Amino acid sequence: MRISAKADYAVRAALELAAAGEDISLKAETIASAQGIPHKFLEGILGDLRRGGLVVSRRGGNGGYRLARPADTIAIADVIRAADGPLVSVRGVRPPELSYTGPAQSLLPLWIAVRANVRKILDKVTLADVAAAALPEEVVGLAEDREAWTNP
Repeated sequence: MRISAKADYAVRAALELAAAGEDISLKAETIASAQGIPHKFLEGILGDLRRGGLVVSRRGGNGGYRLARPADTIAIADVIRAADGPLVSVRGVRPPELSYTGPAQSLLPLWIAVRANVRKILDKVTLADVAAAALPEEVVGLAEDREAWTNP
């Protein structure tokens, strides 16, 4: 699985909004500057998050963006899906839509299992968890495995 720049920026922007609090609106420029995200790229991402129902925007001097609902109800997976589409795809296709023949036939359940494990983590961890540096124990345990940090 690859996390695109767009998905990474979307999560980082959503975390800035989560850290700001429910009643605070942030301007795109403020988020872009705080996270080192290109402003124009961020504007498009915030539009995707707005269309996905994760952020709301308001124009004017006191305008800006804020989360559409509490940070503890928005999973990291929600943000990635809104910005980038499905969490796991193969050649741009969702695994259940694939079919293989011959010795490759076992690939389909493998891709489904990969997707299930990605979902297990990203659907469980919320913006509030990450913003508070309070990841679930299961996630912390996976990250503490030395092998997780090595590139084979």
